[in-house]
Amino acid sequence: MAIHLPNRQLFIDGEWREAVLKKRIPVINPATEQIIGDIPAATAEDVEIAVEAAKKAFSRNKGKDWSSASGAYRAKYLRAIAAKITERKSELGKLEAIDSGKPLDEALWDMDDVAGCFEYYADLAEGLDAKQKAPVSLPMETFKSYVLKEPLGVVALITPWNYPLLLATWKVAPALAAGCTAILKPSELASVYVFALKLLPVSMELGGKSPIIVFEDVDLDKAAEWTLFGCFWTNGQICSATSRLLVHVSVMPSVLNACQMTSQPKAKILFTLIFQESIASEFLDRLVKWTKKIKISDPFKEGCRLGPVVSGGQASGCLHPTFSISLLYDKTLKFIATAKSEGATILSGGNRPKHLNKGFFVEPTIITDVTTSMQIWREEVFGPVLCVKTFSNEDEAIELANDTHYGLGAAVISNDPERCDRVAKAFRSGIVWVNCSQPCFCQAPWGGIKRSGFGRDLGEWGLENYLSVKQVTQYISDEPWGWYQPPSKL
Repeated sequence: MAIHLPNRQLFIDGEWREAVLKKRIPVINPATEQIIGDIPAATAEDVEIAVEAAKKAFSRNKGKDWSSASGAYRAKYLRAIAAKITERKSELGKLEAIDSGKPLDEALWDMDDVAGCFEYYADLAEGLDAKQKAPVSLPMETFKSYVLKEPLGVVALITPWNYPLLLATWKVAPALAAGCTAILKPSELASVYVFALKLLPVSMELGGKSPIIVFEDVDLDKAAEWTLFGCFWTNGQICSATSRLLVHVSVMPSVLNACQMTSQPKAKILFTLIFQESIASEFLDRLVKWTKKIKISDPFKEGCRLGPVVSGGQASGCLHPTFSISLLYDKTLKFIATAKSEGATILSGGNRPKHLNKGFFVEPTIITDVTTSMQIWREEVFGPVLCVKTFSNEDEAIELANDTHYGLGAAVISNDPERCDRVAKAFRSGIVWVNCSQPCFCQAPWGGIKRSGFGRDLGEWGLENYLSVKQVTQYISDEPWGWYQPPSKL
């Protein structure tokens, strides 16, 4: 499908302008490996111009034009942006699909979330007005105190490519709601549609190696679909992907007796018999069958559920030398090859789909016989790769789940509500999903712990990132303070 990519410049101080050094970066369609356009390559000179413009906008008319205007005033602009996103949903969704490689249906879903996020923060902007001058309870009646919430000022926002417009919105919408002015720096890998915001904003993308624990009491098909969605959604290119699967096996007394009676090495026979008496074998079989049904194709093909990863080795010669990028096609295949060389088993996938000889496509891959020391278990792939381990009890599952430098997301699937509550509390992560994986709502906080970062986006917590709190305290008594003696009494 031929999509026209508009020739964009940098948008600074209310107008489109060419980059100072006049250099541009090619845009590569990851499904065809063809150059389909280019975008401006901003440099430090452009940043200086943008920052100066944002400073002036923040303080223009003593802030009355934006930073110190009412939240209701700013909300009108946020709702106008939401309306324009909705109006241009089809166009923007197609641009995102051709630029990032995600299936068109998914890209269109993202556009709904973008509009919803601007609407949500418009509501919070209005709510700020009622919270201004919120009284503070003091122990002395001779004073009164209140709190003002004020915008931080000019903020810089750096956003990734896997949800280009949506993750930009996660930053831009609360920053504008708070009254900040912003310089937005999208990823050079996928930023065609971000230029549609016409905005100016630093925030870091989170990483993760999130676990999903599947207990023995589940509906296997429901668990299989959520497991695959949690890892293969967004073509596996999602920081919160639950790419470490832990499946329950039960140690039965009969198995222990059999182990004691055999002359074979205990570890081998124990694993074999436990595996046979657990859900693990059947569950993995279901996973493979579900995986085989995933349609891998050009993002614009009807029913596409897995597109290409965003970049590949062939793209390296086309990029501006200022920028270094992760060539995810090559990187993903190398992760799979390393896992195999370390002794893991490629249960399903692991290659380029046979029916696609162009584009950065990788089959959805399931890897078993994984140990905790393997690279595939410990490092973030950012591609459609799921690695699998088994566990025998809840404590072991939690220990394996938390044995990581990351702490963004985690999921538990079980029909036991009390068990789900225990595991959710025990997870060392900023986000927990129960009987699902990856749902995200702009009303709920998003963020991680450990090497997955700190702070939170979305919800009221996302707005607080861009506000400073000012205490105002007033002495209201007619009596003197009385700490020092007045001169007349000396």
